[in-house]
Amino acid sequence: MRHEAKASSAGQKPKIELELFRRAMGAFATGVTLVTVDEAGGAIHAMTANAFMSGSLEPPLCVVSIAKRAHTHDMIRRARRFGVNILGADQEDLALFFAGKKSLDVEARFRRVADTPLLQDCAARIAASVANECDCGDHTLFLGAILHMDVSDRPPLIYHRSAFGALAPRIGERVPAPEFW
Repeated sequence: MRHEAKASSAGQKPKIELELFRRAMGAFATGVTLVTVDEAGGAIHAMTANAFMSGSLEPPLCVVSIAKRAHTHDMIRRARRFGVNILGADQEDLALFFAGKKSLDVEARFRRVADTPLLQDCAARIAASVANECDCGDHTLFLGAILHMDVSDRPPLIYHRSAFGALAPRIGERVPAPEFW
């Protein structure tokens, strides 16, 4: 199915339909994370997010995009720290629970690393302090200076076209690391 953005009049930016935007962005497969942060009073808050990426190798930075209307947004601003927990392929229940499906019977275990709440068990964990913020429409991009990282061999949970999935490994095939120019 093909959709195109239509210009509203000569010289103006095209008007992008919300459904088209969602379909196009959903064509990009992403990993699934839980962004964790301390709430006021010491409780831990987590939300499912897939708008995460590496930001810089030197210095080591990561980026999360958080909706301004999300509770997590103001919590990160107050705490000035956040965690990114990259979920494993078998952790769909955690992704759904922290995306608002509170009827699921889920037990999430956290521990503090670098003064940041992180899941005890997932594919990778990152603790970061807010290094900068960038306005991005109805979201804010939080740039995190990485304080701690660890990684397991667990395969990641993938999100594509509004569905969860997992990578199918290619047995015996190694992909070379890209060279940067």
